Amino acid sequence: MAIRLADAAATEEFGRALAAPLAAGCRKAPLLLELEGPLGAGKTTLARGLLRGLGHAGRVRSPTFTLLEPYDLADCQLVHLDLYRLADPAELDYLGLVDVLGPGTLALVEWPERGGDRLPAADLRLALDYDGPGRQLRCEALSPAGRGVLAAPGPWRAEAVGP
Repeated sequence: MAIRLADAAATEEFGRALAAPLAAGCRKAPLLLELEGPLGAGKTTLARGLLRGLGHAGRVRSPTFTLLEPYDLADCQLVHLDLYRLADPAELDYLGLVDVLGPGTLALVEWPERGGDRLPAADLRLALDYDGPGRQLRCEALSPAGRGVLAAPGPWRAEAVGP
């Protein structure tokens, strides 16, 4: 399904709306959410909205240089990964990703294709692309847990988000 996001504020609001069904889903088992799109398409903006929706009030950094930013939240543990600078998928072994992916964990992975077979299977894929001044967002459930998230009421069930 494709959704038009009018601007950065609509992208962040979409992330906020997605927080509740993702938190509910990750209570049962870890969830992995792939964030795809070219540089500047709004992946970190969407992640910021999601973190705000989960109650994080502090700064949201893009993990471009650290590769991994963990957030301990009331509803879940969120791990935000940015694999843009990953030279080899084997580098993921040194991050201890397998150790942090347990029930109650939501992993957001930017540039997931760079993780190769070292990443667990994704539950949900969100792909952002440029659409004039706005963005086009494609949502795809890749597992029963991902389908459960997208079955929840929210703007992903509407044709457009934002003005």
